[in-house]
Amino acid sequence: MLRTSYLNKTKGLIYLSDKSIKRKQLTKTLKPHWVWAIALGSSIGWGCFVLPTTWMGQAGPIGVIMGLAIGAALMMLIAVSYGFLIKHFPVSGGEFAYTFISLGRVHAFICGWFLTLGYICIVALNASAFTLMLKFILPEVIQNVKLYTIAGWDVYLTEIMIATLILGLFAFFNIKGTGISGRLQFVFCTILVLGVLALTGISLADPVASIQNINPGFKPGITTFSAIIAIVAVAPWAYVGFDNVPQAAEEFHFSSKKAFSLIILALLFAAILYSLMILTTAVAFPWQETVNANYMWGTGTVVFELLGTTGMLILVASLSMGVFTGLNGFYISSSRVLFAMSRAKVLPDGFSKLHSKFKTPYVGVIFTAIIAAIAPWFGREVLLWIVDMSSIGVSIAYFYTTYTAYKLFTWSENGNSQPLHDVKPVVAPMKKAFAVVGMMSSIVFILLLLVPGSPAFMGIPSLIALGVWVILGLLFFVIRKQEFMNLTQNELVYLILGKKSISLKDEPNQIQ
Repeated sequence: MLRTSYLNKTKGLIYLSDKSIKRKQLTKTLKPHWVWAIALGSSIGWGCFVLPTTWMGQAGPIGVIMGLAIGAALMMLIAVSYGFLIKHFPVSGGEFAYTFISLGRVHAFICGWFLTLGYICIVALNASAFTLMLKFILPEVIQNVKLYTIAGWDVYLTEIMIATLILGLFAFFNIKGTGISGRLQFVFCTILVLGVLALTGISLADPVASIQNINPGFKPGITTFSAIIAIVAVAPWAYVGFDNVPQAAEEFHFSSKKAFSLIILALLFAAILYSLMILTTAVAFPWQETVNANYMWGTGTVVFELLGTTGMLILVASLSMGVFTGLNGFYISSSRVLFAMSRAKVLPDGFSKLHSKFKTPYVGVIFTAIIAAIAPWFGREVLLWIVDMSSIGVSIAYFYTTYTAYKLFTWSENGNSQPLHDVKPVVAPMKKAFAVVGMMSSIVFILLLLVPGSPAFMGIPSLIALGVWVILGLLFFVIRKQEFMNLTQNELVYLILGKKSISLKDEPNQIQ
């Protein structure tokens, strides 16, 4: 068990000796445009190209666009808190570290574990969506060796093998390091943006398409509010990629002050690209006919019928880039959260072990690949199940982050906020208000998913899978509890935040 036995008290601070405890660190290799691409590319994954008809069936084209716009605005309010915390605590683990700052070690574990769920879910979703695309364009290749049927969808051994292969490929890229994965991310993201712009432009210019096809703008039979709120509920999942930025903060090869502007820029681009793909799908033919046809891939069908092979090639290229950027970005994030939690001794030491050559947390990458490889065995329906679980995971993390920021902002100079680990409270009433809105938004997202009868209530399969993840987390916590809880507060500050000194007013042996 690690113990800080070499302490020197000077000018009101406690200094940790390097002889008493060792902290592994990641190499600083990420450039600003790579980080922007990680945030945007992770937000615009397979859902932008696969789910337009599903979302329109819930809310109508205008309802979806308005819901996604409101969701983006809420994410930007939450991003205010992220920007401030990244600047002061640029360490791997992001929300895990922020929660430790304000609420202590137990809450930090809860936040980190649910956040990992959200990230791994999206890795799984992207791999499954890629095989769905291949099943649509190459059915004779994919639909071989049928295994069984789940929720009306046939599952084939070939698609499982392809999904597993692509998971393995991007696991390899991420083990090789952020240098190669960052470069790839920017290239993929550039192709993605150009592809969406081309699809929308060509679709609107086609004489067969008509802007009148988006009428009615909202789903008939439900209120406008219900239509919009059903889409707002998935905003944590739709835009989850922006919070990959804090996970990579320890590897920034630039000032962490730039993080906030990179996040806002990524969210703005994401909202525009989502809206353009909804518009592209809706203008081709009357949108209700497209939704009611129950196509395996609605957007793919309408693009092929409207634009032919050329349009289909652009769509396939764009979707592939969306999948690749999502896989790449969330492999980075999930492995970094696992790395940070392991470095703090709450998860097995293997997760913080660095590759001997590439200096990457390769065990976390492999763990992510293994868990994500379960999803393709459950067919297309698993996509919607995992969206729910992912939304829960990231919403919990959003709440903890905005709460921490709330504690660090004050309404006025006479505020009663206390310093948190050498960071003095900042007089910023507007940002504190944003943090309050962020907390409330996170709670609303969680309630929409968990309260029976809400427009976005999780299905039974999602709840079962969520329960399994909670049990796995409890198992890890019980196994590591003694070492984790016996670490002094000073040791955890050093392991999680990288700080070698803390204020004496913090209790060195306080267990939280």
